[in-house]
Amino acid sequence: MNEYRNMIQRLLLVVLCIVCAVSAWAQNPVRENLQNFDNRYYHFGFLLSANSSSFFIDYKPDFTFSDSLLSINNVPQAGFNLALLASANLNKNINVRFIPGLSFQDRGLNYTFLEAGGVTKTYLKRTESVWLQFPLALKLRTNRTGNFAAYALMGGTYGIDMQSQKDVNDAVAGKIVVKLEKTDITVDAGGGVDFFLPYFKFGIEMKTCFGMKNILIQENNPFTEPISRMRTRSFVLSLTFEG
Repeated sequence: MNEYRNMIQRLLLVVLCIVCAVSAWAQNPVRENLQNFDNRYYHFGFLLSANSSSFFIDYKPDFTFSDSLLSINNVPQAGFNLALLASANLNKNINVRFIPGLSFQDRGLNYTFLEAGGVTKTYLKRTESVWLQFPLALKLRTNRTGNFAAYALMGGTYGIDMQSQKDVNDAVAGKIVVKLEKTDITVDAGGGVDFFLPYFKFGIEMKTCFGMKNILIQENNPFTEPISRMRTRSFVLSLTFEG
C-alpha cells in the first residue's frame, strides 16, 4: 500500500509540474517546435513506464469466512514496463497506436486466518508476472497550443505471461502457489499531454487497465476456494518519446 501511495504522490507532483509549465508557456509564447510533425502519416518511438498492480476479487456467494479465513486484502505492488511505439495518424487529432512490449508486474494478496487459540496469522501470496503485451489504442488529441497538446486514449491489450506458474507442482515447490492463467485481455483508458521539443516529442501519460478474464486457476485449496472470479487491474504512468 505504501508503494501505491508513493505512486499517487509522484503522479500529483508530475501534474503540478505540468500545470506550472503550461502557465509559463502561456505567459511566454515561444517558437513552435516540430512544425511538420503532424504532417507525417506515421511515427515511431518508445515508452518507459511505472505500474502499480492488484486484483478485482469476486467471492463465492455462499462463502461466509467461516472456515478460519477472516479476510483477503489486496497489496498493490510496483513494477515497470518497456515498450516500442508505432503511431499512425488518421488526421492531426486522431491516431492509432500499437505498443508491443514487456510489463513486469507483481501483485500481492494478504490472507488472514484464525488459528488455534484465537491467534491470527497472515500469509502474503505474491504473483510475479512478466507479460508480453500487445496494446492497441485510439488516441484523441486536442489541437496544438504552441508546443503543448493534451489527449485522451482508449483501447485494449492482449497479454501473455512469460513467467506463468500455472503448471507449478505445489508439492515440489514446497508451498501452495496461487496460480493464474497464462493469457489476459484488458480494457485500457487514460490520457496525457504531449510536449513538442526541438528534436522529438515527449509525452506524459496515465492510464488504467481493467482485466476482462477470470485468470484464477481454481485448485480448491484454502487460498482459492473462497474466490469465484479474479481479474487484473493496474495503473500505469508512462513517459513517451516519439521522433
